[in-house]
Amino acid sequence: MDSIQILDQLIAFPTVSRDSNLALINYVAGLLEAAGVASQIIHSEDGHKANLFATIGPAGTPGIMLSGHTDVVPIDGQDWTLPPFEMTDRDGRLYGRGAADMKGFVASAVAACLKAATMELKTPLHLALSYDEEIGCVGVRSLIEMLQGAPQRPLLCIIGEPTEMQVATGHKGKVGAHATCKGREGHSALAPLALNAIHLGCDFVSALRREQDRLEQHGERDGDYDIPYTTVHVGRMNAGVALNIVPNLCRIDFEIRNIAADNPVEILDRIRGDAARIVADASAIAPEAAIDIEIFNTYPGLDTPANSQAVAFVKSLTGGNGTIKVAFGTEGGLFSRDLGTPTVVCGPGSMAQGHKPDEFVSREQMRRCDDMLEKLLRRLVAGAV
Repeated sequence: MDSIQILDQLIAFPTVSRDSNLALINYVAGLLEAAGVASQIIHSEDGHKANLFATIGPAGTPGIMLSGHTDVVPIDGQDWTLPPFEMTDRDGRLYGRGAADMKGFVASAVAACLKAATMELKTPLHLALSYDEEIGCVGVRSLIEMLQGAPQRPLLCIIGEPTEMQVATGHKGKVGAHATCKGREGHSALAPLALNAIHLGCDFVSALRREQDRLEQHGERDGDYDIPYTTVHVGRMNAGVALNIVPNLCRIDFEIRNIAADNPVEILDRIRGDAARIVADASAIAPEAAIDIEIFNTYPGLDTPANSQAVAFVKSLTGGNGTIKVAFGTEGGLFSRDLGTPTVVCGPGSMAQGHKPDEFVSREQMRRCDDMLEKLLRRLVAGAV
């Protein structure tokens, strides 16, 4: 099967992060098994989802790992004009949820593995498919734990997120956090005698905006990013029951996306200090006032040196001369930090199409990805890595 035939099948699996990906994983495992390749399936604790890891080539030898996530974002509330979970081939574009992010690369990687199974590789090819990347690189962590205990770790990892086949050497790290602001409820007619948790929340958001201003005006810079500084973003605020009740709780979800030169722990320390000062002022009205900050997700950034051997190797496969850094996160920082595996991001399509209705990857981008992996297979046969 070629990559586009496989992509047609992959899109048909509605692997939204909230749902199971087992049908897709079993499909890929079946393709590999038919080609004589064994897969290691690593299930989630509840058994509802799974990672897949497979190796083609000599055992006990480190190889090149192709990594991709199998989950996609929801289609809820989006105005699709084409069926999201059925591939539409039209005018050189392949439409469907996940076509760009990132089943296009997964399809190309699986096709390369099937071809590799017919070849005598001197250097192995590894395939790593993970779940729940879209909600914070969650599922891949158990796969990484497995690889940490393996006799050999991959020499190099290529993560196929959509970069239009440009070689990306970095992305920002991320911290996701909840801030629970606690006040004192009361009747709205007597509001000054209560402590409005929404007001606490607004003061806290103002502090986050001041921190963002500080980072933008005085923080470190990395000009390879579209936004060259660390960002602080508020995504949700939930509070209130009825208009005539002063709310006693307000929850705010916020994130930090940091460049490599900034330590997110230091940024969080400053934010916690601001929260403490807000609470100290509010406690004059209500001693029970509080702002509790809880981190619910974090992953490190990726910052592979542009002049490294790993980057030069992947550039030799794509024919590209330069490198970029991408705004979105990947599991690359985890592979680099926890396995010591040099990692780059390079895959077909553009994130400009990702997460949108009528998502697509072009046939031209798929061809370029297939060509890159064909060159990789030739290198693995020669053992020239």
